[in-house]
Amino acid sequence: MASQIVTIKVLERLKARYGDLYTEKNVAISGIHTHAGPGGYLQYVTYIVTSLGFVRQSFDVVVNGIEQSIIQAHESLRPGSAFVNKGDLLDAGVNRSPSSYLNNPAAERSKYKYNVDKEMTLVKFVDSQLGPIGSFNWFATHGTSMSRTNSLISGDNKGAAARFMEDWFENGQKNSDSSRNIPRRVSTIVSDVSKNQSRLLDIAATYKSSKGRFVDKSLLDAKVRVRNGSKRRFVSAFCQSNCGDVSPNTLGTFCIDTGLPCDFNHSTCNGQNELCYGRGPGYPDEFESTRIIGEKQFKMAVGLFNKATEKLQGKIGYQHAYLDFSNLDVTVPKAGGGSETVKTCPAAMGFGFAAGTTDGPGAFDFKQGDDKGNVFWRLVRNVLRTPGPGQVQCQKPKPILLDTGEMKEPYDWAPSILPIQMLRIGQLVILSVPGEFTTMAGRRLRDAVKSFLISLDSKEFGNNLHVVIAGLTNTYSQYIATFEEYEVQRYEGASTLYGPHTLTAYIQEFKKLATALVNGQTLPRGPQPPDLLDKQISLLSPVVVDSTPLGVSFGDVKADVPPKSTFRRGQQVNATFWSGCPRNDLLTEGSFAVVETLQDGGTWVPVYDDDDFSLKFKWSRPAKLSPESQATIEWRVPQSAAAGVYRIRHYGASKSLFGTISSFSGTSSAFVVV
Repeated sequence: MASQIVTIKVLERLKARYGDLYTEKNVAISGIHTHAGPGGYLQYVTYIVTSLGFVRQSFDVVVNGIEQSIIQAHESLRPGSAFVNKGDLLDAGVNRSPSSYLNNPAAERSKYKYNVDKEMTLVKFVDSQLGPIGSFNWFATHGTSMSRTNSLISGDNKGAAARFMEDWFENGQKNSDSSRNIPRRVSTIVSDVSKNQSRLLDIAATYKSSKGRFVDKSLLDAKVRVRNGSKRRFVSAFCQSNCGDVSPNTLGTFCIDTGLPCDFNHSTCNGQNELCYGRGPGYPDEFESTRIIGEKQFKMAVGLFNKATEKLQGKIGYQHAYLDFSNLDVTVPKAGGGSETVKTCPAAMGFGFAAGTTDGPGAFDFKQGDDKGNVFWRLVRNVLRTPGPGQVQCQKPKPILLDTGEMKEPYDWAPSILPIQMLRIGQLVILSVPGEFTTMAGRRLRDAVKSFLISLDSKEFGNNLHVVIAGLTNTYSQYIATFEEYEVQRYEGASTLYGPHTLTAYIQEFKKLATALVNGQTLPRGPQPPDLLDKQISLLSPVVVDSTPLGVSFGDVKADVPPKSTFRRGQQVNATFWSGCPRNDLLTEGSFAVVETLQDGGTWVPVYDDDDFSLKFKWSRPAKLSPESQATIEWRVPQSAAAGVYRIRHYGASKSLFGTISSFSGTSSAFVVV
């Protein structure tokens, strides 16, 4: 998700470089919301507990990467056009809190065919001379195809979809099958593989695993797509929308002990939430589920991309405001008619929050839909902070488990000042929100803003107005459920921090942005969010030293590919190397794992790397406190792989007892793909 401190520091760097050209008003930093990424780059206590506090290395690489992306975009600005298209993708998400959704008014629910949004909106970017150069799309489904048992870094289904589409374009847009998304690089070593397999094996046998060696970092290979790419680069972004209650685990929720469906209202099994899990379409293989949901989004995006003909034209505009959501006056309708003013609340999380979701259940005796709490956990809570009567009343019917908005030690546990932002590109309006809206909450916000814009200027905003929600943007403040969903107190309602009127507050304040956008007004900046960088605490121990067994070098092969091995497409090749901790060098522009193929003249050319869905890099320390470590590289041969001779290469870095970081490389023995 986005991080307030990341946004603050990126904006500071942009101001130093470009002056007032890029500001908080027109820069939106949005997250695809994978649950399989490195943590420790947010500034509030609640969101860095699981990473053992703030991780400066994670923070720096995220800030640097975003800054460099913006610099590259700025320096390659050219004339061009943008086109918009949209369509329904029916089988990439289900509602994980259906009982909560059903608490919304029946009349409102009757307006929609599904209990999750199925629409994908795509923008196609076309260079006036070079042709298509990229696309952005917004579609609501969680990045939880990879379960919490996974310990590998992954972009989850949206990251997979982005990689599939970029490779599809670079491959000449031949088809939209992700299993064929890598450009074929046909080997010319042997012209007829079927007749000369033994010749290939003889060639492979001459290339044994190499001894690990230290190398100059400047000589390390860049990413395959950077190394083999042309000047014409294609960027595809699969953006997140109102995904709050949308799961990619489309087969449903089941009890892991009995195999029966979970309880509908509380997602429990015999009263226990820990046993209820959602199943993805590739169950029980979560990597396959990730691929399937990613491929569905990719194929939908390709279809929209190819048929995008509606040109975005008209005005460019943007509005932004900081708001104190812990104490915001909100006008709401009264039951008997008229209206009244209520307030939002300081942030707090309910008991249902600790129950987790069917994408990742919590522990102990928590359950979703708990609007009472229990005595034991109230006592535990009171050790940290006892919420006052005003806070308890404000948050009702949420029973407060953690009063995060009023917890300030050692520094703020949750944000109170949030950014909201509206971007306009012709007839496309993007609502940047700092959290996860549920399906119905997102619908209400979109519909309210769209209707309001048309009412302000029907001539300017006609029937072709497209409004999308960009979720998890600029900072993170958990969930936004409807008033009715909040009453149920399932996970999303229990994680709606600022009380039952949070959504109404967003709608009210976005209407103010819309008014300013139409009238060309400049809104006050509002209260500034805190910069807590200097207060951060990290409990993650640094890398002390790396070592190998006596007589072994970094990069040596520990478990090699068997000699004279032949693999067919779909089979897996493994090699394990003696390694160093990846935190020594994150190899941001390089790769920890590479598959190389042999070309004429005995040249090894990288063709796959750890960006590819087919390649996994697994690092571990076999003994908990040992300085020795190993890296296993697994390559499932894609259907698109050219027949020929291959080998696996590992790049890494080791740390000496004196603190020196040294880069190393090693290769496996060669093998044959037929």
